[in-house]
Amino acid sequence: MLPLFEAVRPDDPRPRDAVAAVRAWTRGELAMMRSRAAGGHAMGAARDLRGAARHAAYAAGQAGAVAHVAEHDLGAAAYAIKAVRAAAEAAGDDALAAGRRECRWQRDQLPAEIRDLVLEDQQRRNALCWSVFEA
Repeated sequence: MLPLFEAVRPDDPRPRDAVAAVRAWTRGELAMMRSRAAGGHAMGAARDLRGAARHAAYAAGQAGAVAHVAEHDLGAAAYAIKAVRAAAEAAGDDALAAGRRECRWQRDQLPAEIRDLVLEDQQRRNALCWSVFEA
């Protein structure tokens, strides 16, 4: 989803920095407070945007800001699906089909150890996440 943001704001590193920060946090190389700050900056990059670029920046921001809170685990994924849907709609393509493909791709990336937990969470909280997990 980063290319969807960078197509509009190629010189703004905040969403990419947020993704790099949360990855560093997962490896134990960065304090969560620094990842959260990077996530907040990525969400700031979204404020004056619309469509796919806005959702992509929010996806990166969510990933960076709330990775340490299990109850917020679906936010980044949901925003990424919204970004793909918005890009498809802007291109005149089937937004729902694009969102379903993104959802399936995300699910294919899940480690087997947590797959069932994530799928159950998606089903349980789908309505809170704009119903994007209806793949």
